[in-house]
Amino acid sequence: MRSPQKKIKSNLEYLRKLFIMPESPDKFIEFGHELLEMIHDFFQEKGGIHSAITLPELARIFNQTCIPDEPMLIKDVLAEIKGKVIDHSVKVGSPYYIGHMISAIPYFMILLEMIIAALNQNQVKIETAKASSFVEREFVAWLHRLVFNRPERFYQRHMQNPKVALGNITSDGTLANLTALVVAREKAFPPTKNFPGARVVGIEKALEHYGYERAVIVVSTRGHYSLKKAAGLLGLGEQNVIEIPVDEFNRMDIKRLKRKLNHLQHDSGGKAKIMAIVGIAGTTETGNIDPLPELGSISREIGAHFHVDACWGGSALLVDEYKPMLRGIEQADSVSIDAHKLLYCPMAMGIVLFRSEKDLNLIKQTSRYIIRRNSVDTGRFTIEGSRPFSCLKPWAALKIIGREGYGLLFRKARESTFAMMNLLQEAETFEVLNTPELFIITYRFLPAHVKAQISEWMSLGRSRRKGKEPREALHRLRKTNHIINALNIKLHKALRLDDTTFVSRTTLESTRYRPQKIVVLRAVLINPLTDHQILKEIIGTQKRLGGKIWKEFEPAYQKIAG
Repeated sequence: MRSPQKKIKSNLEYLRKLFIMPESPDKFIEFGHELLEMIHDFFQEKGGIHSAITLPELARIFNQTCIPDEPMLIKDVLAEIKGKVIDHSVKVGSPYYIGHMISAIPYFMILLEMIIAALNQNQVKIETAKASSFVEREFVAWLHRLVFNRPERFYQRHMQNPKVALGNITSDGTLANLTALVVAREKAFPPTKNFPGARVVGIEKALEHYGYERAVIVVSTRGHYSLKKAAGLLGLGEQNVIEIPVDEFNRMDIKRLKRKLNHLQHDSGGKAKIMAIVGIAGTTETGNIDPLPELGSISREIGAHFHVDACWGGSALLVDEYKPMLRGIEQADSVSIDAHKLLYCPMAMGIVLFRSEKDLNLIKQTSRYIIRRNSVDTGRFTIEGSRPFSCLKPWAALKIIGREGYGLLFRKARESTFAMMNLLQEAETFEVLNTPELFIITYRFLPAHVKAQISEWMSLGRSRRKGKEPREALHRLRKTNHIINALNIKLHKALRLDDTTFVSRTTLESTRYRPQKIVVLRAVLINPLTDHQILKEIIGTQKRLGGKIWKEFEPAYQKIAG
């Protein structure tokens, strides 16, 4: 039985001790050791991905409605954190957790987080972030060169030049995309002699001044939802994010894009301003890459800002063998990347880079007490105000792991991707539904005999034969896919209950069954701790549970198949 918590009398001397480093490091080391033991135990603990506790039970644990009055000892609060938080956190670093864009992180990241917290730098201003401001600028220049590869003299001139910024560190990819689109708006509706600019008077008056009725952002149907958030925040409206269908490889369909742009520019009377075209370098759902060279050329031709959302795949540029896959990204006006994805950093940090060192001057802000006009404060160029020294993590990681190390990590991810594809095909009761480029597989459980029947119906339904038979085949195909959709939803829920492994789930309209929407399981294969044996176990579990659930759905299928 745990001893009762010791009561503490609050006084200034006690509080003062909390704010200063102890004269001897012993006490600090004692708590640090206890904390690291708790974290170590969490990683070593056997069992499921999630704790067995239910969501209603968690709600009952965290049911205190008032702020605590009396102080508690640090050790008692740490014990509460262990029992209430750590014990019920998701083991996202587990090699059996392959469902989202999150992975195990190098253990040195924990030490870097401690340094960041201890230094407590605020990146908004040089007075609160002296050395760290220069670290941030250096790191941004590294990634800028990785993407845009400007001449050496460009970086020597601008890397530490406080009058410009090559990019921003942001809280996450959403803020990175928002920053890019704020700049795109300013470029679309710039100040003139008689017009102070969109940021001053708002989008409605900007449209009126330039003779437009709407401003649009064009992206594929695989575009991240943060783009609609940005459109709403910028006053454009979510309806003005125009989604272009994708091809069978989940890449923006260029022919459909050109038709849509022609309509926006001519058929609608030229009343739509195409503010930005967004290409994706690693779609969130499938990991595929848009045709960036074509998108860059089209953007230049029509005078639209070309933004590449490379939050998932941009870091792959670190490895030479992936550069051809990302060809055309250097044509972008702006690029967003997430450090907490393929740079293997903890949550969360985004980066936005601009090809022109002048672009961020379009959103420059100043104040009298901070970020003054002639200061060197990086906060003049950022949407966010106060920011932590987050870039220490990827800056240090690039030094500790190096490009060679990231190359090994990405090759391991690619090996895992193809190993899982082979295992799915060998199992015969699965169907892979995308062509992986950047370590993501979408697939579904599909019994072998149903797969064969579906192929037969598809071949018949899409043949040039006339009459009732092809129509009947397509009808049966659609009804069977409805059943398989329901099966995979139930399988995903069963996997959550089983809790020994984890994959995510989504719905795609871009598979070979288009336009019918297909429920798919989604695996992200970036954890370097996930090996071939673990993949076999994951697929074995899915096959076992899927086969069991199929028995419930088989009678309905038999009625369709006749």
